[in-house]
Amino acid sequence: MSVPEAVVLDVDGTLADTERDGHRVAFNDAFAVHGLDLRWDVEHYGELLAITGGRRRIAAALRATGVDDPDGLAAEVHRTKTALFTDVVRRGGIAPRPGLPALVDDLRARGVRIGVATTGRRAWVEPLLDHLLGPGTAEVVVCGDDVAALKPDPEAYRVALARLAVDAAATVAVEDSGPGLRAALAAGLATVVVTNDYTADHDLTGAAIVREAFDAPDQLTADELGTALVRTPHVRAW
Repeated sequence: MSVPEAVVLDVDGTLADTERDGHRVAFNDAFAVHGLDLRWDVEHYGELLAITGGRRRIAAALRATGVDDPDGLAAEVHRTKTALFTDVVRRGGIAPRPGLPALVDDLRARGVRIGVATTGRRAWVEPLLDHLLGPGTAEVVVCGDDVAALKPDPEAYRVALARLAVDAAATVAVEDSGPGLRAALAAGLATVVVTNDYTADHDLTGAAIVREAFDAPDQLTADELGTALVRTPHVRAW
């Protein structure tokens, strides 16, 4: 089986364990800056991940407290949170998941093109990708800023495919969660899911391959990603 022509990667929870000790902490710090009586513990934040998009999570929490104009306040708090998290990223405070650098090296050596499709904001996504993957490694980066609908809507993946000018049938998505998987499948992509502590119990029906890590029980490779194309019934193998 040939390797994929392209791989499109999710970011949060996929490339790095950003959620629990990155975004969650920045959300709590932003709540404090704005004088809000909100604090998300590890368990509750895991439940909130069912809501894609940080601003949506904040708005839902504010709406539950009955504040005036929850959407407007959520936008302000989210800007603060983004600035705080971006500072952590620029200081190199986020490490790649074990095995990710080896996979990226293998993809580049085999000539597999790399794209990114995430709901995150470009302000922190681009410096994080430079740190995790290396500058210029991702040929196309589609962020939440670029789309009208966030995952599980497939728009981010469809935009990434269009910008890469590749056929979905020759492309594999790498995700970490149920909502991300549904977005990728709706865009016609065979999908490999590498779970984390927050997503291990998600409904991953339709995933071609489900793994707990990039490097366990063995290293994920470009060849294994290629096998995902024949394990997904609705995806045409070539």
